[in-house]
Amino acid sequence: MTLLFICTHNRCRSILCEALARYLGQGRIAAFSAGSQPAGNVHPETLQHLKLRGVPTEGLRSQSWDDFADLSPDAVITVCDSAAGEQCPLWFGKVVKVHWGLQDPSRAEGSSADRAAAFESVLQIIEARLGQLLTPELSTLRGDALCDALITISER
Repeated sequence: MTLLFICTHNRCRSILCEALARYLGQGRIAAFSAGSQPAGNVHPETLQHLKLRGVPTEGLRSQSWDDFADLSPDAVITVCDSAAGEQCPLWFGKVVKVHWGLQDPSRAEGSSADRAAAFESVLQIIEARLGQLLTPELSTLRGDALCDALITISER
């Protein structure tokens, strides 16, 4: 299964999704992330919290969705509300598109413990959603069936 995670700036949430999908999927998911207006760098706490979980971070970078014009993903998953409302490039065509709204932990305020808790909360949500997607019943779905499953997962 090939997934492309989209967040406007591609510096936190979509990067978390890409890294966790690769890690948890153990070769069953080809995961990528991009943004319509990439920041050009990955938020440092994003990398820090992935490393704390033992998730590889090599090669993670903030990049444009234009870099994926030749990719044929099974699904494009937006993870921020602003990206969900953007007009996707035409080359996405009839690809399954769903929204997995996630709070942005990189914008959390307060103490370092408060910020860590925000990252932990989002990481747990992503892990739970990917865990559902990786079940034998769902891991082979494509098209409308995959779209329905991804929507159901986001609502839990």
